[in-house]
Amino acid sequence: MKARTVFGLLRLGAATICLVALIHRLSWGLASNTIASQNFFAYLTNQSNIAFVVLLAVAGVIALRRPADPRWLTVALALVLSWTITAGIVFAVMVWQGGERGIRIDVPWSDQVLHFWLPACTIAAWALAPGHRRVPWRVVPITLAYPLVWGAFTLWRGPLIGWYPYYFLDPRQVSGPLEFLTFSAIALAVFALVATGLVLISRMPTRRQWRSPAASDDAEIEPADRADTRESVGQDA
Repeated sequence: MKARTVFGLLRLGAATICLVALIHRLSWGLASNTIASQNFFAYLTNQSNIAFVVLLAVAGVIALRRPADPRWLTVALALVLSWTITAGIVFAVMVWQGGERGIRIDVPWSDQVLHFWLPACTIAAWALAPGHRRVPWRVVPITLAYPLVWGAFTLWRGPLIGWYPYYFLDPRQVSGPLEFLTFSAIALAVFALVATGLVLISRMPTRRQWRSPAASDDAEIEPADRADTRESVGQDA
């Protein structure tokens, strides 16, 4: 079985696992009958994982049908993975801080899958995936657009319903504007760092060796890729 076929099946399997985890997390939250559970779709983690499910399903079908991912899919994967991985990091820090402060934070298996296991697996998959394209650097600033829009909407909506998905966005739970700005800046910096890491991994020479020569077409290869190809041909000659 070809590597791309195996990887396509793995993508579809990961999409299924993520969907099951999201459904369980929604059911588990609704059973608690709290305002947080009623705002399931307001969490950045859940929104980004829903996008992750859809994109993985599409990526899995493409991997089964094509020898290489189109450029738009690689860029979309880089963006969504930046959001899901960062959400996992932030959640881990919040759980750790809650334990330090004696605050109980329940973490069901679905939360563990969404915040820890899937992000870890996707990082490994990103490094080893056959058929990926090089990711342009403009993905890094674009990555910040979604959390900024989400944050602005959350700050507008929070006072109306008296609830915020994350404590550092709630004026009642921070010491003042300085703490709010500090936490927000740190979160945005993590988004940018994760996106930068994904771009760097996509440009590693060992990563590009997975790409099938038959899958390359001049319309989808960046100038840097063409230069690499010319150098390789020259060396072989």
